[in-house]
Amino acid sequence: MKKIFIIAIALIIASCSSNLEDLNKNTKDPDSVSGESLFTGAQKALVDQVVQINVNENNTKLWAQFLQETTYTDESNYDQVTRTIPENLWSAIYKDALKDLDEAGKIITETTYVSPEDQYTNNKLFIIEIMKVYAFSHLVETFGNIPYTESLNIEILTPIYDDGMTIYKDLITRLTTAINGLDTNQNSFVIGDNIFNGNVASWKKFANSLKLRMGILLADADNTFAQTTVESAILSGVITNSDENAHMHYLSSAPNTHPVHTNVVLSGRNDFVAGATLIDMMNTLNDPRRPLWFETISGNYIGGEIGSPSAYSNHSPLSAQVVAANAHGVILSYSEVQFLLAEGAARGYSTGDTAANHYTNAIRASIDEWGGSPTDASTYLAQPTVDYTMLIATQTWRQVIGTQRWISLFNRGPEAWTTIRTMDYPLLATPTEAVSGFPNRYTYPIVEQTINATNYATASSAIGGDLAETKLFWDKF
Repeated sequence: MKKIFIIAIALIIASCSSNLEDLNKNTKDPDSVSGESLFTGAQKALVDQVVQINVNENNTKLWAQFLQETTYTDESNYDQVTRTIPENLWSAIYKDALKDLDEAGKIITETTYVSPEDQYTNNKLFIIEIMKVYAFSHLVETFGNIPYTESLNIEILTPIYDDGMTIYKDLITRLTTAINGLDTNQNSFVIGDNIFNGNVASWKKFANSLKLRMGILLADADNTFAQTTVESAILSGVITNSDENAHMHYLSSAPNTHPVHTNVVLSGRNDFVAGATLIDMMNTLNDPRRPLWFETISGNYIGGEIGSPSAYSNHSPLSAQVVAANAHGVILSYSEVQFLLAEGAARGYSTGDTAANHYTNAIRASIDEWGGSPTDASTYLAQPTVDYTMLIATQTWRQVIGTQRWISLFNRGPEAWTTIRTMDYPLLATPTEAVSGFPNRYTYPIVEQTINATNYATASSAIGGDLAETKLFWDKF
């Protein structure tokens, strides 16, 4: 009897132990995740970072002087340290975008599909590659030399920094391979692509337009290479109308709303108003995009002084269109392509048209993309202060194209900041309490100085010093 009792107790204990083990299992989350879902998340994380207005993550709309802060003015005054902004951007691109894109490609390669998706694998991998090139190019344009060849290897905790120009040219090579590899007769992502809904032809045009942009960026550093790159992209086929714009399709409800909506509307805060630099320029030019971007104060468009607290009630806030939940998260547009072609034509590249015509097309497209009318565009372009032929008689093409391209890139901080650095126009205001000169780059994250100190020191020395004012390899003027 005693033995039977002991055996019974043992069986009960074993049974309880088994149940306890079952309790430790997570039955709600999947054991694995598909490459397609990783791509979706990485795509959103990347675009979110680029179009972001949150001062903890992206200050470029302030540096481009499109906006001014109402109360806390550190970022308007070029302070990158107080909120560790470079580290937040670095982490968002490397960890949330690039690493997941890389893993998505590996999983898709290893997946055995039992549906027609079998034939789409190559297109998916090339699209992932295009997004990785876009992400890396954003990092290089922001910091200069960065971890590249060793950056996505989790076994390497202290990756070396590669040379910026070397990286950039390699990215263009990778982009060309992806462009040539895309099969426009086949589909790609059936679901989960929130930019082009899997349309391979659209991805090819985006990739060529990105190649155009990257080629133009190198024009002052290596004109021969730039011209070859630009003309190759044009020949392969860039974006030709605004319906082909590359933008994230945000939704009308959280958590998938546009980041500007999240930080302006859902936050309940009034942190931003129009910047005086942009508003004063638009007022002088009678720009028809003012009511599309801003609201008036007693019938007037008023911008806040750059670097100074600017009361929300006394300055023009963002319009309902700009802060809409489902506003487009644009990363490349037809108007931008036309401005890039205008610059290419001004440099003597073969673009298929004149600089003046590309410039005119760009302005018309920008006004149209925001909801302005053809009449608005014609009236604007007819002014001597806007007409290309009239302006070019007394100004350089950098000034003429650079000023209008900057205006057209409103609400697109990184690209507006980049065009200021490449064209050196328009001339910006000096913030009232600037802590540095104009930021030509983000400084390296503080964490890199401690965890990856040796490679950080080498990279800093190679670019000419880890300073905000240090010009990057492509910025020669």
